[in-house]
Amino acid sequence: MEEDSKKTHTINVTSCSVCKGACCHHCLHAMSLNPIGLPKVHSYSNLLIDCDLPDRSSKDSLRPYASPIERTMHAGEKVSGPNVIVMVGLPARGKTYIAKKLTRYLNWIGIKAKTFNLGEYRRQAVHGYQNHDFFREDNQEAMRIREQVAKEALCDAFRWFDKEGGDVAIYDATNTTRQRRNFIRENCLPRGINIFFVESVCNDPEIVKKNVLDVKLNGPDYKDLAPTTEEALEDFVKRIRHYEDTYEPLDEQRDADLSFIRIHDAGKKYLVNRPGGHIQSRVVYFLMNIHITARTIYLTRHGESENNLTGVLGGDCDLSDRGMEYAERLGKFVEQENIPGLHVWTSQLKRTIQTAQFIDAPKEKWKCLNEIHAGICEELTYAEIQELYPVEFSNRDTDKFHYRYPGGESYEDVVARLEPVIIELERQNNVLVIGHQAILRCLIGYFLNKPPEDLPYQEIPLHTVVKLTPRAYGCDMVLIPLNVKAVDTHRPQPKNVGLHRTREEALETTPSPVIERRGEEAPIA
Repeated sequence: MEEDSKKTHTINVTSCSVCKGACCHHCLHAMSLNPIGLPKVHSYSNLLIDCDLPDRSSKDSLRPYASPIERTMHAGEKVSGPNVIVMVGLPARGKTYIAKKLTRYLNWIGIKAKTFNLGEYRRQAVHGYQNHDFFREDNQEAMRIREQVAKEALCDAFRWFDKEGGDVAIYDATNTTRQRRNFIRENCLPRGINIFFVESVCNDPEIVKKNVLDVKLNGPDYKDLAPTTEEALEDFVKRIRHYEDTYEPLDEQRDADLSFIRIHDAGKKYLVNRPGGHIQSRVVYFLMNIHITARTIYLTRHGESENNLTGVLGGDCDLSDRGMEYAERLGKFVEQENIPGLHVWTSQLKRTIQTAQFIDAPKEKWKCLNEIHAGICEELTYAEIQELYPVEFSNRDTDKFHYRYPGGESYEDVVARLEPVIIELERQNNVLVIGHQAILRCLIGYFLNKPPEDLPYQEIPLHTVVKLTPRAYGCDMVLIPLNVKAVDTHRPQPKNVGLHRTREEALETTPSPVIERRGEEAPIA
């Protein structure tokens, strides 16, 4: 037991099951600080968990947190330092869906984020789900397990900050009591970690019922039990009632010093309180623009273009004859699908506008949907770039995501300019985006949570519709070819990316040429 001579809280400390050894210097230092403004908590007896972290005062520390001395009395007011986003709400309110969307978005814009889902920790601890009795408040053994996994998940988040340099940990659980939320604060604030609560409140019975039937009954707790739908629904409703018995929502008056957002009925109303810093502001902006209800997103590249035939990068050319045939076929496809409230988005380049001409739906032209700009390499073939700029060609093959064409863009730049498109896609219902190869790679990379290094090599054939259906635990993708022939424009990374490779090695993965350009065959872009 450690008691501060300045008459701060008395705190018992023991190692959680994932941490070994005595209390580290960092934790002992944190214990000497009074967590200002926090009420004393009588349960969660091991308030400050020992996560076996290194001494933050050491010059060899992996990544400095914001100093606890520097923080103000309110969570969220520091701009720097890591953040823990704490989900709050009853089951079937879309918390995991929101957490996964937020994690994906933050990673996509370059903020390193990870979700720590307590349901996964619980399932590992008890080796499967039994029934609703596990969530009863008077089930002491279950409460002990739930308390322990709460500590383990938070400890894992701290270690992730420390060892992997994470920026945002999303603590995905119900966190429906002040006792649990105070436990999180007691452990985060002394470590200089900012906290932001995200509460999802839903009193619309239709939304709750749809979430239960579409998500929870097909989720990990019930998928291996094979109960009837009626049995599973009855069990889950009882589980919700156990949480309702102890639920303490965030309160504008009592929790006025906390940083939080309350989302009412899947986005019908929002309450935002004291967001602090750049990251929390980005989180609020994103959360106020997302769906937690089902919809479909359609993506397709423009029809085959004249430059596709000659292997020329970029430009603003017309469709080929086969590209025009695809445009007609796409119009018929959209008509047959009978997609309610469909909106069509194109770039400002002719080939996407021409592809959309046979679709009877509202259309918008977006400059940020234009193809990646190749700078000095615009309107050249790969063979010409290899001949004129061999260093640039090699550098791009070495790191295609970060490489920026001289006078042009990188995939990383494209991701940044596509953020408004992502926000609007999250806001809208059913949308068809007619874009370009690099653009669709970035959009698909977002929805499928692709790592940056894989994103530039996503294969997206011409004359194919990509159907995306976002779900709570991921995103379903279906490719629908419309059976119009087209050239192959996909170029995998070559084995040899070095500067001194031969011309044949540099161009080994380019598809076969279709039309000769400037007296020689050109590979397809």
